[in-house]
Amino acid sequence: MTRIIATSTPGKERAQLSKAIVITIREFMQQKEPDKSTHDMIAFIILALEEIAEGIDKSVAAWEKRGYWVKADKYRMAWQWAGITAKKLRMSFQKNNWGEIANILLEIMEKFQDIKVSSRHRMGKPWQGALKTFKKSNQ
Repeated sequence: MTRIIATSTPGKERAQLSKAIVITIREFMQQKEPDKSTHDMIAFIILALEEIAEGIDKSVAAWEKRGYWVKADKYRMAWQWAGITAKKLRMSFQKNNWGEIANILLEIMEKFQDIKVSSRHRMGKPWQGALKTFKKSNQ
């Protein structure tokens, strides 16, 4: 049997999702009024933040195996905001509170201020179709 090598790690996924969130927020801030694509954008950001929050435990599992408990706890505390922010954003989205959503997105951009994404990125529009996935996850 051959060995299976995982090329997708939680860290790589988190970095890619973070970049996609930055791109999505940039596009959101350029819109004047909420429309169908705006709903897709917010749904995508919520789902991405929830996925980031779920991946944190996978990331620190190796450190905990080696007994690096302090390092693992620091990492968890550094990314704890992702799950909390996803919940706040989900509640505001369900209430259609666009003012609060804009404030939450500004908070997210502060967390991702170090992430650089070129204006000529190849990610396209990662939020397309996210509302459908979001509605399925709520059922």
